[in-house]
Amino acid sequence: MSVLPTDSLSTPRFCGVPTFMRLPMATTLEGLDAAVIGLPSDSGAAFRTGARFAPNAVRAMSVMLRPISPYRDNINIFEALNIADAGDAAVVPGYEEECLARIEQAVAGLVNAGVVPFGIGGDHSVTLGELRAVAAKHGPVALVQFDSHSDTWDKYFADKLYSAGTPFRRAVEENLVDPAHSIQIGLRGSLFRTTDISQSIDLGYEVVTTDQMFEMGIPALAERIKERTGGRPTFITFDMDFVDPASAPGVQTPEAGGPTTRETLQLLRAMHGINLVGCDVTEISPMYEGPGQITSLLGATVLSEFMSLLASERARSAKQT
Repeated sequence: MSVLPTDSLSTPRFCGVPTFMRLPMATTLEGLDAAVIGLPSDSGAAFRTGARFAPNAVRAMSVMLRPISPYRDNINIFEALNIADAGDAAVVPGYEEECLARIEQAVAGLVNAGVVPFGIGGDHSVTLGELRAVAAKHGPVALVQFDSHSDTWDKYFADKLYSAGTPFRRAVEENLVDPAHSIQIGLRGSLFRTTDISQSIDLGYEVVTTDQMFEMGIPALAERIKERTGGRPTFITFDMDFVDPASAPGVQTPEAGGPTTRETLQLLRAMHGINLVGCDVTEISPMYEGPGQITSLLGATVLSEFMSLLASERARSAKQT
């Protein structure tokens, strides 16, 4: 089965119902390598809400993207992979645990069919639902987390165990991720407590702060990500507040002092040797965008970079065999 997007050289980008990169909607999972799935929940948001509207905002801006990656040997994503848009998980607004269960169920449908999920959140709590589905098939996964915050707090607001601030502590407690092969990248800014970063290290994560990232340099960091994940099944989660708010203002919890759009994409394009079994882009709040919708455009671009990573890694594996 060949799954190809609408050709924007033949049909204008403003025509048709927006799907991610103008891909067809999935009518079956048979023959698919990967699928985009919207996770429109902000029930775990601790500050700005509105991330429930991100999946369709990202889809709308993704029509600007083209299928060939000049950064990975000119690979055509949609000739290398069969990808479709699987629509959205049916969430329950305002009910966090119910949302997580619905997200897990929707993502499990993809994973159990051998389809790699490409999620569009949603606040960062949605990743816990995805990880539950992915780990049920692959076991505890290596996690690569791009984020300005650790999201490893024990509780948020008294007894709130499930929120955008807690998913990667819960993921360790539930044995969904292997922290010894996981890495958090981009932490920065002021803290609630002096333990905000060390709490991740105590859980077993490797942490690379924004300052350390720039001191290390992009090629060395890309190599470190490869070494840390070690070829294990890997889930990549990208919180858009990893990026400086000058480049990505429409996020739930902006944090000044991050990488630019260019620096961000340089890092993603340098990544290699990753056994990708799932990924997401989270925390875009479109209502805080300007008219240019630059955060949604960058979110779409990040997801397409993960697609090109998967395509190039599978092409490389095929050549080796």
